[in-house]
Formats: sequence, C-alpha cells, structure tokens
Amino acid sequence: MQPPGFKSKEFSDHFFKLDKALYGLKQAPRARYERLSNFLLKNGFRRGKVDNILFLKSKREHLLIAQVYVDDIIFGATHNDLCNEFSKMIREFSMSMMGELNLFLGL
Repeated sequence: MQPPGFKSKEFSDHFFKLDKALYGLKQAPRARYERLSNFLLKNGFRRGKVDNILFLKSKREHLLIAQVYVDDIIFGATHNDLCNEFSKMIREFSMSMMGELNLFLGL
C-alpha cells in the first residue's frame, strides 16, 4: 500500500522501494555504520583485526583510535592535533561533541 502523501494515480498498484534506510527503522544503524566505515576507510583509517567497529589511523609516531557504536563514536589520540583533525573531518555526519570521557569500559 502506498503511504499517504506519496500516492501515485498513474501507478496506484505499485509500491515504493527505499534507496536508503530511514532513521528509526531496523536497517538504519546498519546503513549508517556502512556509510561511516566507508568514509573512515577512504580517509586513511584501517579497520581493527579483532573488532570491526574499531578504526585506527597512524600519523608518524602518533595514533588515533575511533570506536563506532550504533549512534556514537568514541575517539582518542596520542596527540591533541589528531583529535581536533578528526572532529573537523567527522562533521559531515552532524554529530555533536559531548566532551571528554571520565570513565569508559570495554575498549
């Protein structure tokens, strides 16, 4: 059945297939993760060998680590400039910076 507001008089017996997942649907976290991981891989990150949600980027002797959860990204680096660079790069995904972590279990 066609949803209200998107009904086609010409093709009334057709339905619509989504090209991308909408936020709030079961597929949305998977689609978001896929887009974000492709973005990170294209920007010089490598995926962790044990954990697929962990991404690493080396710059000379410094290291940036980003861990992606459903709606969150936790990141840290051995140099402050890498953190600033990452926070600017990730603005494409309209995320807000929540500040420094005081306690985190599981990394």
